[in-house]
Amino acid sequence: MLEVLELVEYLAIFGVVCWYAVIFLPWRPCEVREKLECPVSVDEPPITDPPVTDITVLIPARDEGLYIQRTLAGVKQQSVKTQIIVIDDQSSDDTAEQALACNAQVISGTSPPPGWSGKLWALQQGLQHVKTPFTLLLDADIELAPGIVAELHKKALAENLSLVSLMAEPPMMNFIERLLMPAFIFFFKLLYPFNLANKMTSPIAAAAGGCILIKTETLHAINAFSSLHTALIDDCTLAAYVKRTGERTWIGLSHAARSHRGYSGLMQIWNMVARTAFTQLRYSSVLLILCTFIMIAMFWIGPMAFLFSSTQLLLLIGMFSWIAMFFAYIHTLVYYQRSILWVLALPLIGTLYLAMTWTSVLRYWNGERAHWKDRRYESKANN
Repeated sequence: MLEVLELVEYLAIFGVVCWYAVIFLPWRPCEVREKLECPVSVDEPPITDPPVTDITVLIPARDEGLYIQRTLAGVKQQSVKTQIIVIDDQSSDDTAEQALACNAQVISGTSPPPGWSGKLWALQQGLQHVKTPFTLLLDADIELAPGIVAELHKKALAENLSLVSLMAEPPMMNFIERLLMPAFIFFFKLLYPFNLANKMTSPIAAAAGGCILIKTETLHAINAFSSLHTALIDDCTLAAYVKRTGERTWIGLSHAARSHRGYSGLMQIWNMVARTAFTQLRYSSVLLILCTFIMIAMFWIGPMAFLFSSTQLLLLIGMFSWIAMFFAYIHTLVYYQRSILWVLALPLIGTLYLAMTWTSVLRYWNGERAHWKDRRYESKANN
């Protein structure tokens, strides 16, 4: 019994140390410093800046009939005269008809060649029609606030950035979204610290695929999208390829880009996370065990240490764990205007995300690398 208590103490100490590392690391991964907002609200007069004419918008769309019109309406509200190309990726619904009704150019996509992900193959087909200096890669469920594309364009030119990306605000309309979606952003920023990703000298590269403004010449220089055609985490892979050429990239949060694809239940979010969770760990069993160990220590052993014993040490560890969790998560909660009481749900949130990760692992070991939009990508174990 004494040995078990000592193990709990060591794990609890490790967990609380991890939390304080998250807070005090020099690059501050839990803070919200990298952000880009639109200075103009919809209630103010139209933007009077000269319209930007050197951007083509590429929107890959497969069965997006419920969302595409709202997305295109957001694009048309920009202070940007753009060519809008929707690549209809063999939709079984009225995606193409909806896009045509919004006066977008629609390309009928073909089946992806072996080894290609559907989204990247759709973008590859659309890229052949791009003649402008900049390309905006936009997901079919992202609504843009008026003027944000002009802000992206200004930032790219002012800071000589080849790639500028916005992490879209996730939906938070129901309980399950409020529980899990702010934490999704929080965990993403821990995996890909924006401060490091935005530095030329750092090997960390990150982008958010929902909204990426990139120089068209850069896409051609890295042979996109052919060079990354097998990538499931295509946004961060794209950013990594750009950084390898010596070009600068930037990623930040924004309220001016919002996802309007809601998640009505837990399983929708579960499958979304499980699709790429093991990919994030590079399909490594060592990283999987390390991740599991760290999350158990941080989300359960540390904050719940006082449940194992009434010793003063474990009581202090439990208290300091909750304090650290509060100061780590509060930045995300405040940015998305959520109650600070959601901090109390972090042990449950961490458990759910760990379970989603193991779901991804088990699916991969069972021969399924990913399954999305009725397309199944096999793992090496099944090749």
